[in-house]
Amino acid sequence: MQNIDINKNDLRYDWTSEEANSIIDQPLMNLIYQAQTIHRSNFAKNTIQKSKLLSIKTGSCPEDCSYCSQSAHHNVNLKKEPLISLGEVKKAAQEALQEGATRFCMGAAWRGPTDKNIDLVCDMVKTVNDLGLESCVTLGMLKDEHAKKLADAGLNYYNHNIDTSEEFYKSIITTRKFKDRLDTIDKVRNSGIKVCSGGIVGMGETRQDRVEMLRTLSNLDEHPESVPINMLIRIPGTPLADAEPLDHIELVRIIALARIMMPKSTVRLSAGRAEMSDSTQALCFLAGASSIFLGDILLTADNPGNSKDDIMLDKFGLKGESKIKYSSEIMEISK
Repeated sequence: MQNIDINKNDLRYDWTSEEANSIIDQPLMNLIYQAQTIHRSNFAKNTIQKSKLLSIKTGSCPEDCSYCSQSAHHNVNLKKEPLISLGEVKKAAQEALQEGATRFCMGAAWRGPTDKNIDLVCDMVKTVNDLGLESCVTLGMLKDEHAKKLADAGLNYYNHNIDTSEEFYKSIITTRKFKDRLDTIDKVRNSGIKVCSGGIVGMGETRQDRVEMLRTLSNLDEHPESVPINMLIRIPGTPLADAEPLDHIELVRIIALARIMMPKSTVRLSAGRAEMSDSTQALCFLAGASSIFLGDILLTADNPGNSKDDIMLDKFGLKGESKIKYSSEIMEISK
C-alpha cells in the first residue's frame, strides 16, 4: 500500500503508475478516509459548488466522439440548433444565479470556434461575468489567438476534457488525437485562463486507463483547477449505447484518486448523476467531489433536476458554496 502524507497535501507532478495503483487498489474505507481528510484540509466541509451548463450551439459536430449525442457521425434523434443569442444566454445565466449557481458554463458543439464565433462567445462571457457568476466555456480545440481573446474577455475557466488514457483514446475518438487535447490545454494555460479538464468513466476502459487519465492531468506543469469526472450516459444511436454499465464503486474510487493526486483541485461530479442513487452520490462527496451541475438537462442529456438535488443535499446537510471565496480562517475551521 502506498503511504501518502495526508497532513501536508504537497502538490506533486511526478506520480508514477505504481503509486497511483497502490492508492486506488487499497481497501475502500481506507481510500475514502484518506481522500476526505485531504479534502477537508483544502476545502470547506459540507459545501457544494453549484454550476449550470447551457448548450449554446447544439448538434452537427464534425468530431466522432463515441459517447456524444451531438456528433454528426451518429444517428441520434437530436434537434440541431445554431448559436443562440446573447439575450438567451443572459436570461439563462440570470435563472442560474437565482437557483444558487456560482458558475455558469457554456458548451458549443464545434471542432473549434471560428473568428466570428469567438467574438460572439466573448460577448457572452462578459455578460455572464457582469452578473457576478464565474464563467466557463467549452468550444473544442483553440487557436492561440482565440485563447487570448477569451482571456481578454475575462473568461474564468475553459473546459477541455482529455476523456480517458492516451492508449484507450483512439478507441473512442478518431477525428482528433490525444495530443490535440493537451495542446489546447497548454494554450488555455498560457493565456492565463484556469483549466477545467477531466474525463469519462464507463466507456469500456480498464481501471488502469482511468488511473492513467488522472496521472496525465496530475503530472501537467500545473494541475487543472477543476476536474470533472463524468459517468458515461449511454445514449441510443451512439456507438457506446450498449456499453456495460460501470460499477459505481469504481466511480467512487476514481474520484478519491483524483482528490488525493490533485489535492487543491475542485473535483466535479458531472454527467451521469440521473442514474446514480443518493447513496452513490453521498460516497462520491465523501471521496472528495464537491461540485454538481444544476437543472433537468446537462447539454442534451438528463440531469436530476433542482428539486431532487435540493432534497438530496438537505438530507446530507450540504450547503451551496458562498460567492465569497474561502478565507484562511474558514479553511482552518473546516478541518
